Formats: sequence, structure tokens, C-alpha cells
Amino acid sequence: MLRVAIPLILCAAAALPAGAYAQTYPAKPVRLIVPQTPGDSCDVLSRLIGQKVGERLGQQFTVDNRPGAGGQLGLQLLTQAPKDGYTIACGQGGNMVIVPIAYKKVAYDSMKDFVPIQMPVTNFLALVVHPSTPFKTVKDVVAYGKANPGKLVLGSNGEGAFVHFSLELFRSLGGFTYLHVPYKGINPAITDIVAGQLDGTISSYISLSPHINAGRLRLIAIGRDKRSPKYPEFPTIAETLPGYENSGWFGFIGPAGMAREQVVLLNKEMNRAVMLPDVREKLDAFGLEVHAESPDFFTDVIRRDFEKWGKVAREIGLNNKL
Repeated sequence: MLRVAIPLILCAAAALPAGAYAQTYPAKPVRLIVPQTPGDSCDVLSRLIGQKVGERLGQQFTVDNRPGAGGQLGLQLLTQAPKDGYTIACGQGGNMVIVPIAYKKVAYDSMKDFVPIQMPVTNFLALVVHPSTPFKTVKDVVAYGKANPGKLVLGSNGEGAFVHFSLELFRSLGGFTYLHVPYKGINPAITDIVAGQLDGTISSYISLSPHINAGRLRLIAIGRDKRSPKYPEFPTIAETLPGYENSGWFGFIGPAGMAREQVVLLNKEMNRAVMLPDVREKLDAFGLEVHAESPDFFTDVIRRDFEKWGKVAREIGLNNKL
């Protein structure tokens, strides 16, 4: 009987649905690497969604901020982490697409080293300046940049990072020059703009909105191809510079080789979290477009972005330059 029972047990285990294995996960806290400084976009989203998922699954999702090199440091850590599902990260268009396109050497391959889990939101970018500057419109900024080469001072979250690409696309279409000041993260750049040390930047509305609402920054225009239904009063950069369309996304990823059952479980719980009324209210307040889609949907977004930004990089001369 014993010789028969063992094969039967093994067959029964093989027939179990994938979700049965996921019921024991997570059995301990999950580390959530954020390749940005506290208060940056990924950080805000990771804490908000991580808390809700942790409450549902009975384990903490502990945020580990690892900024630097346009997000490379944090994502490199993910490639070195065990593939057991207890280390995931917040990825975005900047560190997963722009950096691999702009840099000659990157310590990861976004399409091979990571597994997409869930993309909760997409966002629009905004061109902002310090209120003391004379700039009220995109035309004002462009005209000043043309008349005063190198005197327009704009900050970013790093050489070759997403904000830098956004500024370079703006420069290319506008036909002007500016002084680029890279920082370790976008928050230090915003701090210096608020202090009047820089003229402005183009960054995600989620990072800029508290300062815009408080009057510490002046919103000039947004990076959508057309005006936002939520903010119809915001003009677009494309109204002055046709062809300027620039939106970002944020998503959760794991190391390649992470169990599919864990990916499916986290995707399900993250999709649920973003649809909770209190979470949705906060995301809507940031002007974010919410998504509750499959991991495959997220994979397609990454692939399409490589095609889009690869073309832009070649046009503005930043392909594998850094």
C-alpha cells in the first residue's frame, strides 16, 4: 500500500491549484525597495499600497529607500535579492526604461532581470518654476532660454534619469539651451527650486502638487498630449510645442525567478488596494490614473516604452551616451 500511496500523494500535490501554495505566503515581512528618497512618487505609492496589502496578508511591507544613480542602486539591489518573494521594488519609467537607454553600462536588464507584478498608476508631468521668475507660459520659458543661452537653470533627479529626459525633450522641441543641475532625487531639486536656487523643472505632478497648491511653485503647463479631464484649466506643453507628450508610470516588480503564484497573489491584492475608496481618493487627488490590470499588461507597457523612448533618445542624442 505504501508504494501506491506515495505516488498518489505526489499526484494530488501536483493537481493542487497554484493559489494553494500562495496561502502560506507571506510568512514574514516583505521588503519593498524604493529607489527614491522619502516623499518621492514611488515612496508615497509604496507606503500607501504596501500598508493596505500588508493589512490584508497579515505581514508588514517595509519600505527600504535606496536612492541614487537615477534609480539604478535600488534596482541593482533587487537583482541581488533572493527570489523568494520577500524582496520586491517600486519601478518606474525612469529607472526601468530611461536609464537603460541613456547609460552605456547598467547593472540590470529590465526585461530579463525583473518580473512585473502590478502597475497601479500612470501620471502626468508638470513644468513648474519658482514664483519669483517672470515665466507665466511655455513661450516665456522658451524665449528666455533662447535669448539667454545657459542661464535658465533647471534641476532633475539625476543625469540620464526620467526628469532629465523630460527636460531634454522640452529643450529639443523648444530649440533653446539651459543649465542642467542633477540631484540624487527629485525632492532635493524641488527643495532648491522652492528656495529660489533653481528656476524650475519638469517632474511628476504627484511630487510637485503640495508645493503648487501652497503657492511655493508656479505650474506653467503639463506634459499630456491634451488637457486632463480632472484639471482642464492646466494648459499643455504641446499647445506651444506640438509633439511634447510625456507621462510616467509606477509599478511593483520582483526579481526574475520569483514564483508565479506569489506574483499572482500580490497582483490581486494590489489591484484590490488601489480600488479601495480611501486609496482611490488619495490617488485621484494627485491627478493619477488608476489601473487594476494583470502582470502581462504591465509587461506590455514596459516593452512599448522602450520603443518610444529609444526613438526619442536617438533624436535628442542621449542613446547610450552616459
